[in-house]
Amino acid sequence: METIENKVFDMERALYGSREILVKGCRFDGPADGESALKESQDIQVSNCFFNLRYPFWHDHRLVIADSEMTDLCRAALWYSDEIEITDTKLHGIKALRECGRVKMRGCDIISPEFGWSVQEMEMADSKVEGEYFMMRSNKLTFDHVQLKGKYSFQYIEDSVFENCVFDTKDAFWHAKNVIVRDSVVRGEYLAWYCENVTFENCKIIGTQPLCYCKGLKLINCEMEDADLCFEKSEVEATLTTSVISIKNPASGHIYVPAVTEIIQDDENARGEIIVQKTCHCA
Repeated sequence: METIENKVFDMERALYGSREILVKGCRFDGPADGESALKESQDIQVSNCFFNLRYPFWHDHRLVIADSEMTDLCRAALWYSDEIEITDTKLHGIKALRECGRVKMRGCDIISPEFGWSVQEMEMADSKVEGEYFMMRSNKLTFDHVQLKGKYSFQYIEDSVFENCVFDTKDAFWHAKNVIVRDSVVRGEYLAWYCENVTFENCKIIGTQPLCYCKGLKLINCEMEDADLCFEKSEVEATLTTSVISIKNPASGHIYVPAVTEIIQDDENARGEIIVQKTCHCA
């Protein structure tokens, strides 16, 4: 493997079509303002590099990035690439990763609106994220110890698992299918409307009007805080460990709750049962 070390590149397609190279301690920056530095490359390792130019990693295969920085001027950094590993790296440009497959990320700092659209098979761990429309229309996501702050996250995702995460994001999980969220905190308004086969287990859910118009929804041993008008028109099986402000017209199923301030049942087609009891069947 050829090593390219401690160099500065600012020209268009500086290392275009490279094969089996280690890029170490390099800067992609300068007055030529060139784009697409490593486009159409494969078997690339990048370590301790600085990226301040657009579109560096498009159509790449077998890419490893470690201990590097992509600034806010490094727009759309990774598109149409696969077999990617990214560790201990800052990704601060808009649309930093899209249309990629088989991605592993650990220890990353992501500040990127519209990150992760249409991604297939991503593992993310021990990372922090800020951004809107995070991971929209992506599938087979596996997240562990991820902190997220943003809006409109995980919309239209499928076949995914999230564990030990903290999500502060409104309108999250809309239209999601076949998703499990475990041992996590989810804060935000209008959580998971129109989702299908989504399960929250041992979670804390915070915010107004959560979990409406859902199908196949399950909550297992979950806390709810500041939750009003919950479960409207939803097919739901829920065991809650805390009281809620109000529950409105669940379509079907059973909701076990220790206390509820208001139950709204003014829709003759809403057949869900709300069982108030001091000790819930929370197994």
